[in-house]
Amino acid sequence: MEQIPTLNHIMDFKGKYPRQLWYLFFSEMWERFSFYGMRGMLVIFMVSQLHMNDQVANLQYGATQAFVYAFTFIGGLFADKILGYRKSLFWGGLLMISGSIILALDPKQFFFYGISFTIIGTGFFKPNISTMVGKLYKDNDNRRDAGFSLFYAGVNLGALIGGYLCIAVANGSMLTSFVPVHLRWNIAFGFAAVVMVISLLTFIRTQKSLGIIGISPLLSMKDSKRKGYEYITYIASLAVIPLIILLVSNSGYTDLFMYIIGPVSVLYLLFEMRNFSLIENKKLIAALIFMLFSVVFWAFFEQSGGSLSLFAKSNLDKTVLGITLDPNGVNNSANSLFVILFAALLGILWIWLDKRNIEPNTVVKFGLGFLFLAGGFYVFYETKFFADANGITSLNLFTFGWFIITFGELCLSPIGMSIMTKLSPQKLQAVTMGMWFLASAYGQYFAGLLGANIAQASENASNIAKLNIYADGYKQLAIYALIAGVLLIGISPLVKKLMQDVK
Repeated sequence: MEQIPTLNHIMDFKGKYPRQLWYLFFSEMWERFSFYGMRGMLVIFMVSQLHMNDQVANLQYGATQAFVYAFTFIGGLFADKILGYRKSLFWGGLLMISGSIILALDPKQFFFYGISFTIIGTGFFKPNISTMVGKLYKDNDNRRDAGFSLFYAGVNLGALIGGYLCIAVANGSMLTSFVPVHLRWNIAFGFAAVVMVISLLTFIRTQKSLGIIGISPLLSMKDSKRKGYEYITYIASLAVIPLIILLVSNSGYTDLFMYIIGPVSVLYLLFEMRNFSLIENKKLIAALIFMLFSVVFWAFFEQSGGSLSLFAKSNLDKTVLGITLDPNGVNNSANSLFVILFAALLGILWIWLDKRNIEPNTVVKFGLGFLFLAGGFYVFYETKFFADANGITSLNLFTFGWFIITFGELCLSPIGMSIMTKLSPQKLQAVTMGMWFLASAYGQYFAGLLGANIAQASENASNIAKLNIYADGYKQLAIYALIAGVLLIGISPLVKKLMQDVK
């Protein structure tokens, strides 16, 4: 029988990574297969199967993704106060499996039902597994960033496989001899259910190795009272699903929700800050600055699931370096492939620069992320100059744009998760991580609005005119990303002071 390790034993691991990180890596990998596989199908499904126009599909995409990430804040809050990280993750996984099964049975009729289960489930799952990664390390352990980078590779391995496979099957580009035409979307959504079962089983089989990490914060309470709180949480999360269906299916309600949830979360953080020291509160202010800029980053980056999906569907050819590929599959997965290929190399570069005392600080890295983002969107703009008379342009050049953007993501996202765990007090880590993902929710929300504006401008246009409108929109995003990057690098000394001793 395996002995349950102590927290000190876990944190005093030898080598580069604790073994528990690998277990969380594989659990997260399969969950991200499910999430990104489904995300990559949403807009195309809404346009081709639910017959929404491009503008409405972008708004619905933004609403759906915004709720997914908004509920990570709520999931983190319930984990911190009632369930603990492990039970939250398990409950979230069950809800995600349920949502995927509903979509696999009849995606047209039950689309918003399945999506709503997935939204609540991801809210309980996503922030808490990331927080547990941070708990594997002591506060001053400089191996933490490397651990989050490896964990992020797991995210992207799942996103690579799921992001390409699901949409390629749905579009009829893969497994055509095995999947009947009328079941393509059912099977594609079914993949998400199968891999979530694998994710949950992986976590269940390995959770003892985490020792006390992630257990209920209410263990000192009487069992009956503690279980009462837990059951109320489970029942309430199911009871809210009809409300989520209403909110997600109506973008007007989504607007109202987004106007409320952000200010409320910031007010809650300010309320909690009264319990912490001045130094801790300065760190939290620095965390809020990172969150604010991340909203802008994700609003541009997440065009991948919205306007870029429609751009790939209508305006890209089907070859990359002479290989025939599904353009939407490439749009969904190229970024993940590049992350897997280059994340370790970029990590080695940071170490090399650190040894020579020239490594840029975290704030400057964030700023560099925006500069790479600007470069990638400028490449998307350049595709207009390589189009034929029918408005079909180079998938090679489009893929190169994602290659550039990938380095921007690597400068921001894995470091962002790590810095949230460093800047937040121990008692507030899941909430802070939830707010980090809530910032992503606002990014997703604004991504939908931006994509809808581009789609509205191109409505009823010819394919070549549509290409030019989309490309010009991407040029504007490139300019705004450049401005944000320069601004962030400019204020880096101020933010670095707020961060105190955190590097």
